[in-house]
Parts: sequence; C-alpha cells; structure tokens
Amino acid sequence: MKSIRIANFSIGKDEPLAILAGPCVIESESHTLRCAEKLQRIVSRHSMSYIFKASYDKANRSAGSSFRGPGLDEGLKILARVRGEFGLPVVTDVHTAEEATAAGEVCDMIQIPAFLCRQTDLILAAGRTKAAVNVKKGQFLAPWDMQNVVDKLLSCGNDRILLTDRGTSFGYNNLVSDFRAIPIMQKLGFPVCFDATHSVQLPGGLGSATGGQREFVAPLAKAAVAVGCNALFLEAHPSPSQAKSDASSVLSFEALEALLIEVEKIYDALSVCSGAR
Repeated sequence: MKSIRIANFSIGKDEPLAILAGPCVIESESHTLRCAEKLQRIVSRHSMSYIFKASYDKANRSAGSSFRGPGLDEGLKILARVRGEFGLPVVTDVHTAEEATAAGEVCDMIQIPAFLCRQTDLILAAGRTKAAVNVKKGQFLAPWDMQNVVDKLLSCGNDRILLTDRGTSFGYNNLVSDFRAIPIMQKLGFPVCFDATHSVQLPGGLGSATGGQREFVAPLAKAAVAVGCNALFLEAHPSPSQAKSDASSVLSFEALEALLIEVEKIYDALSVCSGAR
C-alpha cells in the first residue's frame, strides 16, 4: 500500500494515524478560525497527523432552505487563512470540475463527496490539480467498485489518493458499516480513511433534514482503527446542537478529545503487534 504525502507528513501503513476534523460547514470566518485553533491544540496532544476540514458549500442538503455555507470564493479565502495562520493542511469537498480546479490551488487535499464519486469529469478535474484527492465511497457502491475511481485518478498522473468509507445504504434512511471495506479498499493500493460521523447518519431521517445517532460514533471509530484504517474523518463543533449542518452527528470538542485518547491506544497496540513501533 502506497503512503501519500500531505504537507509535512504521510498517510499510510506504519505512519501516524491521520485525523481529518472540523465543522461540517464554514459558518463564518471567526468561527472557523476558532475551531481550527482549538482542534489543532486537541490533536497536537497525540501522536497523530491533522488535516483541518470544513465545507464552503453543502450542496447536498436535504432541504433547499438549509444553510449551505459562504460559497466557493469566500470559503476558499477562509481556508487559506486557516492554512496560513495555523500552518495546517486543509481539505474541503468539491462538486463540479470548476470548483475542483479552484480548490486545488488553495487546499492540500480536495474531497469528492460520496454521492459524486462516479462523476468522471469531477474525478478527472480533481486528479489534475496539485492537491491530494480523498474520495468517499458512495453509499451505493461495493468497496471493490472503487477500483474504477482509482483508475480515473491514476490516468491523470495523480497517485496521492485517499479512499474513505462512510457506510453503505441499508434500507430506507439508514446506513451500516461493513468493516471489510477497509482492507478491501487498501488492497487497491492506497490508504483508507473511515468517516465515523457520517456513518452514523440517518439520511433524510428527519424529513427535511438528515438525522444521526451520535452515540455510535465512538464505537465505530474504535472498530475502524482496530481493523486497520489509516485515517479517521471526524466532524467536530464547539456546540453540536447549534451546528448549522449535521447537528445530529457532529462531535463536541470534548467528545472528540476523549475519543482520540481511546483510538490512540488501539492504534499504538496494533503498531506494537505489527513491529512498527
């Protein structure tokens, strides 16, 4: 399995566990900067790498009236401030080929949302940027189907690929995590991330919004690390009930900090068993 370089660290086998964390959506510049500062302090207490995540536009909200974010131009300016002021690599999701090109000039990593993982033009545009590419496996895909996504990115000469599992559709308004997906996708040759906060969502479960079962974030995250994932995706917010997106599943900063203590122990134990440490 290839390790991929992000800023001054690598994600992959025998590398520190990588954490992709931040609020689901950019709520304001000041809020985003405060989150980045606090999250950087939290993760820095652990032997982990950190990428700050926030979306400039939540284009797939359940209801048309839901808050979407500041948009591409303003959002990228805010992410550039996070990158410059805190020295943090940043990741955000993109929805069109044009957005991928613009985001690739600012972000260390760009993310393809699960619903868009089969959009060839979007994948190719992301692959042509200077950024690493994180592709979330569609809830409707088998893990081995991600080979086609990998091939599209490799056709652009981009082999800085991270694949993310975020649950699989299981009937209406429900997801299930099949942890076989982690080793299966690793066999495609690239590191795999587990998205613990989106995996507990109940898509459309609130009618005009997506529900979630936050109480299962920690068990799923710990299980994914035990199975051998190379990174964790964990959305976090200083006041989850007030979050403008994914309020049912996003973690509080305190819950995130407690979870990182537990997953670090699991990751370290696996490293010792494998002889990496």
